[in-house]
Amino acid sequence: MNLRDVPGARERRVATGGIELCVVELGEASRPTIVLVHGYPDSKEVWTQVAVRLAEEWHVVLYDVRGHGESTAPKPLRGGFTLEKLTDDFLAVADAVSPDRPVHLVGHDWGSVQAWEFATVSRTEGRIASFTSMSGPSLDHFGHWIKQRMTRPTPRRVGQLLGQGAKSWYVYLLHTPVLPELAWRGPLGKRWPGILERLEKVPQGDYPTPSLPHDAAHGAWLYRDNVRSRLRRPRADAYAHVPVQLITPTGDVFLSEKLYDGLDAWVPQLTRRSLPAKHWVPRTRPDRIASWVGEFATAAESARETGLPVEAGAKGRYADRFGGQLVLVTGAAGGIGRATALAFAGAGARVVAVDRDAEGAERTAESARRAGAPQAWAEAVDVGDEQAMEKLAARVADAYGVVDVLVNNAGIGLSGPFLDTTTEDWKNVLDVNLWGVIHGCRLFGRQMAERGQGGHIVNTASAAAFQPSRALPAYSTSKAAVLMLSECLRAELAEKSIGVSAICPGIVNTGITSTARFVGTDAVEEQRMRQKAGKLYGARNYPPEKVAAAVLRAVVRNQAVVPVTPESHAVRFLSRVGPGALRGLARLKPPL
Repeated sequence: MNLRDVPGARERRVATGGIELCVVELGEASRPTIVLVHGYPDSKEVWTQVAVRLAEEWHVVLYDVRGHGESTAPKPLRGGFTLEKLTDDFLAVADAVSPDRPVHLVGHDWGSVQAWEFATVSRTEGRIASFTSMSGPSLDHFGHWIKQRMTRPTPRRVGQLLGQGAKSWYVYLLHTPVLPELAWRGPLGKRWPGILERLEKVPQGDYPTPSLPHDAAHGAWLYRDNVRSRLRRPRADAYAHVPVQLITPTGDVFLSEKLYDGLDAWVPQLTRRSLPAKHWVPRTRPDRIASWVGEFATAAESARETGLPVEAGAKGRYADRFGGQLVLVTGAAGGIGRATALAFAGAGARVVAVDRDAEGAERTAESARRAGAPQAWAEAVDVGDEQAMEKLAARVADAYGVVDVLVNNAGIGLSGPFLDTTTEDWKNVLDVNLWGVIHGCRLFGRQMAERGQGGHIVNTASAAAFQPSRALPAYSTSKAAVLMLSECLRAELAEKSIGVSAICPGIVNTGITSTARFVGTDAVEEQRMRQKAGKLYGARNYPPEKVAAAVLRAVVRNQAVVPVTPESHAVRFLSRVGPGALRGLARLKPPL
């Protein structure tokens, strides 16, 4: 979608410093203004999908940086792209579109680099209400970061310096005369859309625009006019005078996350977010970016009215990792599933609570909203029903977006001798415990893979996956299959940056014993065994919240197999060093 095709889009020209900037506005002009500044080698169209989403509630302004898109270029080019002149341009746009009210500033790549200048120089004070930075550091902060590592070298600091130096290979090339211009106006300009699609999974369409070759050629002067001079002589007063939200794509091939170490010293009010994605997040993750920008701008507006510090996003552990991500948890009505959904909610994730118990799923969704989830929904589905799961996957993708973290947790218990376990018993336990996991991995995993921005799948197995048992042949088989499935998927999906973890709890105090089946018994005996198992689990009293914490930790660390309880660790250890001992234990009759 081209910006001109967006209903209600308005275009104007803003004169500044002998050039004209092409400015487009979306949304009602009476609302607070968000200004989006593009990077290199882009034009304002990189923001189209983000802008359309934000325009539902904000006055959104986009402009082509001088020499890009439909804005005119300075003459001569040399010296025409300094940060001082780019600041003049921003102030001209802000005065034209929001003369009486400060604007919320958002920058990506070089748009963020120049926006750091806007947010730290004294002449812009009072014109900016907040600043969201993506994939573009302050050159001043970067200069001080380099000097610290050169004047006080340690092995770790030298490693960080060399790592970022390797990532910045393109900066050196852009400083060479003539060659970048020839490349962009020749083969590189033609192949760039395909390169973005292949390496960054940026979908082709209206972006990049036909102006790309001359945008990229002109934009080389952004680097030549600013980088060396600022890195050699960084400003000592580059302190932000506005609240800042830093969004860090963890898969950015151009910028190291370590580059932002010590940023708190330069920014009095800093909110950090991380996103498992690559560099061009305005195109690959517009839903997430728009949500975070809108949330932060809303918090900044509230802070301006109250005089209090900006409070945006969840504050719990892992909030910078999971804030705003979409997490789907099956078996979420109770036990480990409910605890896991609430743990992700506490980290600021959006939660889809799935269970065949519709009322239970809705209660979890309500609790997730109270726990910190910006949004939470309930879905009633039997995970063993293939068609129902296919409809769920389509509905979730259409209504909420592609899932970032999938937790296949739904499961049922079945105990009793193999010879007393009927074919129907086997079908029931495998439909939920194994096929439910297969359906979830296949449907939601495919969506993750097609999006091309990574993700994570968590499958709840069990300590029973390591330990044979005469009392749990069907249950243990299903969980061992889940463990092996997870290991196989982990190997296959690694190349798509999708992690897979198998969580293996032991005896956890959940409600699974109240619904577990005990084959080979009558109704009275089955109820007695349920009560006795419930007392055993209650006496053990290992809370599901600890399992939920292990789930979040597994995603953050991308762990493969995660035993949780002490007994789970023990049986896994024995399965490796003393499998014969486990086989001997398997012959013992359970104490029920």
